[in-house]
Amino acid sequence: MFSKILIANRGEIAIRVMRACKELGVRTVAVYSEADKNSLHVEFADEAVCIGKGPSAESYLNISSIISAAEITDSDAIHPGYGFLAENPYFAEVCESCGIKFIGPTADNIRLMGDKVKAKEMMRKTGLPLIPGSRSGIKSKEEALSVAKRIKYPLILKAKAGGGGRGMRICHSDVRLISALLTAQSEAEAAFGDSEIYIERFIENPRHIEVQIAVDNYGNAIYLGERDCSIQRRHQKIIEEAPSPVVDNRLRRKLGELSIKGVKSINYRSVGTIEFLLDQKGNFYFMEMNTRIQVEHPVTEEVTNIDLLKLQILIAAGQKFSLKQDDIRMSGVSIECRINAENPDNGFLPCPGNIDFCYLPGGKDIRIDTHIYSGYNIPPYYDSLIAKLITKGADRQEALRKMEGALDEFLVEPIKTTIPFCKRIISDPDFRRGNYHTGFLEKFLGEQEESK
Repeated sequence: MFSKILIANRGEIAIRVMRACKELGVRTVAVYSEADKNSLHVEFADEAVCIGKGPSAESYLNISSIISAAEITDSDAIHPGYGFLAENPYFAEVCESCGIKFIGPTADNIRLMGDKVKAKEMMRKTGLPLIPGSRSGIKSKEEALSVAKRIKYPLILKAKAGGGGRGMRICHSDVRLISALLTAQSEAEAAFGDSEIYIERFIENPRHIEVQIAVDNYGNAIYLGERDCSIQRRHQKIIEEAPSPVVDNRLRRKLGELSIKGVKSINYRSVGTIEFLLDQKGNFYFMEMNTRIQVEHPVTEEVTNIDLLKLQILIAAGQKFSLKQDDIRMSGVSIECRINAENPDNGFLPCPGNIDFCYLPGGKDIRIDTHIYSGYNIPPYYDSLIAKLITKGADRQEALRKMEGALDEFLVEPIKTTIPFCKRIISDPDFRRGNYHTGFLEKFLGEQEESK
């Protein structure tokens, strides 16, 4: 086991990793920017090192500063959390070259799955079904029009090197395709340093289903059920749940077994997520793989009673699985609401600033992963996520009732947050019935606007 782990991240995920480390008896090192000097992850770590100014490029994305912090604190491993450098193969290589264990998959795994076109081709060869699309990156409008003629509209453009909605455009005609291609290429270049775009047929109103997997260094692989992440705004998830209301045991087993087949084909090691689109006829298609811990991992932990962060660390430390697939049991339903410092009534404009008063809800089967407190100042430099509120019930309706109560108790003043917005979604009749898809929020927001 490691003696000391440096956490190359901030906020709630840094604290979440620290909790797992403490349960394993491992000391922790926090790194922080000048803007985060009063953050709780700095307070809770055994040691803390300032690595630069507020902007991410000068701190949490500064590889040399992070490696230096690991070396001066004698850290023998680095956990990247999610975001920032978590899916940067160069960072993983630098860690290994410096004799520091990167807690995650190999650099080759990250690089292969980070290239969305190569990842799809690899999974296609393995036998996973794919959405019809381009087999390589699109560099010109002539290539784009040729693909469009072959696979038909509607189409979606996606950045070859990334995700999170950046570089995505939906097109229904040649004219729209040509104009959207230039915009998507520019956006992809700015976000990922790679302007290459690929094209897929756009599946109307699918479910976004992701399967949690884990593989040890000896090739033992398990899947831990699925999460439904269909409640999204501009491809950013807002509410997630496990299990999905529309996935039965037969489909769950099929998705899980195909996911294991896929990760074994690339000799994957660590935890990870295989993501699928499920259409309205029950057909599913491989979309992408995330080679890190996910923001929404708590809902899987709640229904399987397995600590994914501890599992990830143990895999990196070389421990062989004691778990077998038959040991994985899903019990109850868990729902997560992402609480962002944003104003839903003003175009979801970010709302950094000082929290004068904060009250966190509690009770049985109510979990909060957060780093905020009364007096905390939300910096303007980072993602607006300030908390994750997770509930669990014996069934979906109980989990929803607990979420309603917890959202009512959750107070953050005077900062505007998405708490009221999550309340409106949770109370929507279609959502209550589990009748939703990736286009749900667009329709929901339109109806909300009309009712004003």
